[in-house]
This record gives sequence, C-alpha cells and structure tokens, in this order.
Amino acid sequence: MSVDMRSADVDTEALKAVAAAVSSTKCLLFLGAGVHSAPPEGSPYAYPDEARPPLGSALSELLAESCGLVNEYPNESHKNLGRVSLFYETLKSRKELVDAIRTAVHTGKRPSPILHALAELDFPLVITTNYDKLFERALVVADKDPQLSVYSKSGVEPTVNYEPTCREPLLLKIHGDVDHQESIVVTDEDYIHFILRMGDIDPFKPASLSVRAHLLSWPTLFVGYSLLDYNLRLLFQTLRWHVDLSRIPSMYSVDAYADPLIVEVLEHQRRYVKFIVQDVWTFVPALYRAIQGKEMPDYRG
Repeated sequence: MSVDMRSADVDTEALKAVAAAVSSTKCLLFLGAGVHSAPPEGSPYAYPDEARPPLGSALSELLAESCGLVNEYPNESHKNLGRVSLFYETLKSRKELVDAIRTAVHTGKRPSPILHALAELDFPLVITTNYDKLFERALVVADKDPQLSVYSKSGVEPTVNYEPTCREPLLLKIHGDVDHQESIVVTDEDYIHFILRMGDIDPFKPASLSVRAHLLSWPTLFVGYSLLDYNLRLLFQTLRWHVDLSRIPSMYSVDAYADPLIVEVLEHQRRYVKFIVQDVWTFVPALYRAIQGKEMPDYRG
C-alpha cells in the first residue's frame, strides 16, 4: 500500500506514524462525537447542520429544554450531559430519555465525510462512545460487514469475543447503542455503574479479553475526543488498569484544542500520548491521502 505524505498543514511525523500503523492493519480507532463536528469555514467538504448529530453540550442543552429543566431549575448548568440526563429521567422517565436521545443523535442524520473516509481505511477494531449507528452505515457503504458488540448493563451476556478483520471489523459500542435502549450510558448514575462493571470478571467485562489484548499490542488513534474529558480518561485508564506504561503501544489524539495541562501530563511527563493539534477536517483528509494516494471524497448525495 503506497503512502503519499503530501501536506504542509499537518504534523508530518505523527501523520507518517499513524499512516504506517493503519496500513499495517493493526491500529485501534477510538471514535468520539467530534467526528460529527461541522467543517471549518473554507473547507472543501460539506456536512450540513440538519445531517449532524448534536455534540455533548448541545445534546445536553436540547434535553434540558425539552424536559423543562430550564424552567424547573434555572440556576442549574444545562451543559453537563450526565447531570441533565439524570434530571430528564427523574422529571419524565427513562424510556422518554432514551427516545429523546435516539431522535436527537440518529433520526434523520447521516454519516459525515470524515466517517466515510475512516470507514474506508483498515481499522479492524473500533471502540466508540457514540450511541448512533452512523459509523455502521458508513462501513456498509465501504463494503464492510461490521460485527457489533454493545455494552450490557445486566452483565448476563458476555461481550463478543471475536478476532476482528479489516473486512469484518469489530465495533465495540462501549456506552451503548440506540437500537439497544437498555444499553445507553448517559446519566451520572449510568457512568458509576459502567465503571463498576469494568471491574467485573471475564467474560462479563464490557471489553472482552481479546479487545483488551489488542489495547496492549496495537497503537491507538483517538478521533473526535478531547482528553480533557474526565470520563474518557477514566474509561481508558480502567481499560489499561495494572498495566505498566512501558507495555503500552503508541497513542495519538487528534485534538485542535488540546488542553495545555493535559498535554503536559500525558505527553511531556508520562509520554504515552502524542497530541496532534489539528481538527479532524484537516487530519483525516491528510491521513486518507497518505494511505490511499488520492484526495478524500466529499461523499455527497
């Protein structure tokens, strides 16, 4: 597979390392809500507002407005999704909360050009905290057959223990899926329960033994996340609990607004995350070009 490194706008060394890892078909993709962000002004790519799921704070504000939190508790922060969703569940019901989330993040939405491009690349294993099914849709368009593993709150069903391939990638939806309403992790109480489940015995952990083995042997690429997010750092630390840093493969985080303190701690001091300070609409087209040897399509129509 050829690697074309043309780009004056990206971190060339980091791009080269990520492209090599993806080309080897041994790179784990951690996919976050930021893949649904709008293209910057002047971008050659289009992703209209009506097609995009709302990001975390926007989803939180939408839920706050629709459940009456704005009027009931006017002094409460409306951008804290875990807390707002707990209010929603209390003021209405769990079913109405999950229905509202499905409508907001999935109904009438479509994959971004970023999702389509990532689906074309060879990531055998993808872990996501997104609830929607847009990446699955993009994988099917890319002529792939995703194998789905969805978090189970009950602990009675083990997660899929499957050896992923590029044509049949394993997609682990670690915070749930809109078609499995009981799986959604969104309220503060859900997050507490989820972390407790991470300490469960095999085969009932949210991440199977084979997934955890790949976490210890493959490089990881974070796209659409901010490592400033406490819940994400807690999740990832839990997945790699009791593992010496010397055993952890390279990790790359694409984040245009990387927090200076987090960069200092995770990159400069602990040296296990390399931050690529670019937005996804710059980095992913460059990665696609580097691996595929052509420009990333706009995927319109």
